[in-house]
Amino acid sequence: MKENRIGLWSLTALVFSSMVGAGIFSLPQNMAEVAGVRAVLIGWGITGVGILALAASFLYLSRLKPELDGGIYTYARAGFGELVGFFSAWGYWLCATIGVVGYLVIAFAALGSFVDTPQQVWFGEGNTLAAFIGESCILWAVHWLVSRGVQQAAMFNLVATLAKSLPLLLFVLFACYYFDPVTFAQDQAASTLAVPVSEQVRNTMLITLWVFTGIEGAAVLSARAKNKRDVGTATVLGVVLALLLYVLISVLALGILARPELAALPNPSMAGLMGHMSGSWGKALISVGLIVSVLASYVSWTLFSAEVPFSAARHGAFPAIFLRQNRNGTPIASLWLSSLTVQFCLLLVWLLGKGYTNLLLISTSMILVPYLLIGLFLLKLSLSGQGNGLMRIVALVASGYGLWLLYAAGVEYLLLSLLLYGPGLLLFLYSRRQVVDGKKLNGRERLLAGATLLSLFPALWSFCYQ
Repeated sequence: MKENRIGLWSLTALVFSSMVGAGIFSLPQNMAEVAGVRAVLIGWGITGVGILALAASFLYLSRLKPELDGGIYTYARAGFGELVGFFSAWGYWLCATIGVVGYLVIAFAALGSFVDTPQQVWFGEGNTLAAFIGESCILWAVHWLVSRGVQQAAMFNLVATLAKSLPLLLFVLFACYYFDPVTFAQDQAASTLAVPVSEQVRNTMLITLWVFTGIEGAAVLSARAKNKRDVGTATVLGVVLALLLYVLISVLALGILARPELAALPNPSMAGLMGHMSGSWGKALISVGLIVSVLASYVSWTLFSAEVPFSAARHGAFPAIFLRQNRNGTPIASLWLSSLTVQFCLLLVWLLGKGYTNLLLISTSMILVPYLLIGLFLLKLSLSGQGNGLMRIVALVASGYGLWLLYAAGVEYLLLSLLLYGPGLLLFLYSRRQVVDGKKLNGRERLLAGATLLSLFPALWSFCYQ
């Protein structure tokens, strides 16, 4: 079996690529629609502190607990027990697998903007038969790539990340050149929105809620890192680079067009802005960059979704079949599970169209609980006397930010996510029966399992009558 080890820059590219996907190309319009300059700066300031604290939490945990491979799952398991660890892995896997479908759909919707005509719609919003066939081809091509070895797939992602970064950096350079301080200074409080700055700040943070999903990428693949110390370093580097790019793009855009004009742009608004500055070639370049970006992100998330069941199976939380690796060292059973799930979801997109959106939102919200558990685990370690005062402050900020993410996502989707946790609980109990020592649930785990099952009733009621 081949040894698959990933270096610092490939890990950093995985973190960066998983965070910087399709959302960044719509960021200028999204921000201008709900806030002015002042609120955007404050919102990014608060978000920056929270996300850097979360990144620092991964860094500290990789130093304090280098023996814990798998990140999201193993940290939750070590801190809060077997069942909480499983729920963290299950929720993360569902988010990574179901959510990644959106990348394929967006890529073909962007392609449709080039080839579709009023007389002939080929790809539409990524939910036509032609789009379904194209998306399926990409899915199985990436499946083949990952099956060739995690290291090779990570190297491919590194090259793709560099390629998708070029249009973004070019946009920043053009934006710096065309930036108009007078335009930027106009109505910084966005009085025309008739919304207090505090409410504008909250609205900007609702937009930034999802843009940093993927921060955990290096930790998820920590077992495959050449050097365990690279895991925390790659996480911080990836977050700093992504944060810098997000802030530059959303802030500089407010100095190119007035906020109302920017808010009126169709998405991906970055393409429209680039067209305003450079002409049609710039608009086309950004559109191509969008396609490359989402496909690179798709490769990253495929690696994550294949790794989590494998990591959990090593501890008996997933069935033993997911321990299987091929001769290239790829967790092949996990990869097949993820690919078949994505194929099924693509079928739903084709058949249901936008009806798939609710499932996407529900699954995406499931990643927020694992983020909260990261901060809480570091806080637990710091309160037990490990680390220093700075680590305790970081843990408190990261935990507070994790609670904010849950609040901002809304109780409704968190409640509905229980409909997906229920089947997961059955999978966990089956997996535990396969363990040689036949471990049984302890008192706290039985209480949590019972609460999960009871909560299925209000969740099902909410789903049926929403």
